[in-house]
Formats: sequence, structure tokens, C-alpha cells
Amino acid sequence: MAARFRSSSLFFIPMENSKGHTILIVDDEPDILEFLSYNIRKEGYKVYVASNGQEALRIVQQINPSLILLDVMMPVMDGVETCQIIRKDLNLNQPIIAFLTARTEDYAQIAGFEAGADDYINKPIRPRLLLSKIESLLRRIKSTDQMANSSIVIDRDRFIVVLNGETLTLPKKEFELLELLASRPGKVFNRDQILAVVWGNETVVGERTIDVHIRKLREKLGDDYIRTIKGVGYTFKDK
Repeated sequence: MAARFRSSSLFFIPMENSKGHTILIVDDEPDILEFLSYNIRKEGYKVYVASNGQEALRIVQQINPSLILLDVMMPVMDGVETCQIIRKDLNLNQPIIAFLTARTEDYAQIAGFEAGADDYINKPIRPRLLLSKIESLLRRIKSTDQMANSSIVIDRDRFIVVLNGETLTLPKKEFELLELLASRPGKVFNRDQILAVVWGNETVVGERTIDVHIRKLREKLGDDYIRTIKGVGYTFKDK
């Protein structure tokens, strides 16, 4: 079954109950393509696959995906070069790009971000965690539109928050925590959800870490935006 992923032609994996987002997975290992596409497709996403950067570029021009999961080390064209080319193409509705790789060295991550990547996900990754990360990344597409008429605007491209006309620059985890809560105002996010999306498979952190970040956000935003639901988690409410 894995052999079908070796084709260089455009490959679309159909599904029912589409969520409306198209995801392109780029990796030179057929087993990884099959594993990732199966789990992502089950959630209702449209899934395309490619086995190298050149093939990915052809597919991107045809489907203009919402999200690209891009391996770094590949034959023909690696992920960093592929990302650079995509970011320079002004005719594209620029997708979110997350590098999915086993390489954890700092210089590799820096190279990825300098090429224009939005995030970096380390292999191996559990399916539930991967899906949480995908949902978090896709929320960035609509976060600006959702809050266009709000007193607070989250600008993911510039990694800033504008509060009543004042620009705030937040540390990375504070920004991601605020972005998660504000992505669905009124929804209560429990601690497990917050840890999975914001901290993912990074160094294990305790629940106290969430409390500290919430306190720092309140110091900067005021007490009116983030509510504590005792014994459950946190929710965002615009003023």
C-alpha cells in the first residue's frame, strides 16, 4: 500500500465531511506519508502528498493548500529551499508552513524560520498531538478576520498584539496561549488542551506553568479578557 505514495503525479486522498482546509504533506518516506495522511484524513481534511520539494511546488501551484507539513531532509529539493521558493511566490495565497522533522538542532530550526516557516514540529509525534497542532495552526488563518472589529487584534504574521491601538510584543508562549484562547471566544479550554496545543511535545511542564503565563497575560491585557473557570480551565471574552 505504501508504494502508491511514490508516484510523482498529483495525489489526492478523498474523504467525507470535509472541514474545508487542504493540507499538503511532503516527505520522502512512504510510511510516514501513509501514517500522517491516514490520521489527518480521518479528521475531515483534504489531504495531498508529495515525496520531494520539486513535486510539492507543482502541487502547491495547483491546489494552493491551507497548510503544508514539510520535511527538511529530502532528495531533489530539501524543505528549506522549498519553503523559500513558496514564500517568494507573490501569486500564491501564502499557506501556513510547518516543518515536520527529526532534526532538533537549533541551527536547523533557525534555518527553517529564516526560510519563512510558521512552526516546527519534531518527529516522532503522536497522532492526537499532531492533530491538535494542525488545528492550532489553521486557527491562525481566521484569527485576524475574527477579531477585525475587536478591541484586541492578534497579528500572527508580525507576532504582535494590538490592544486598543497600542502594540504589545509578547513572549512566544504567552502569544500562543492568547491566540489559542482568543480563537474561540467563550469556549472553555481545559488544562490538557492548553498543554497539548501550546507546549506540545516539548519539555514536560506542570499546570503551574499555565497559571504563570495567564497571570502575565492579565498584567499586560487587564483582567477583563481571560476568565478562570474554577476546576476546569480558561476562557476568553472580548470587552
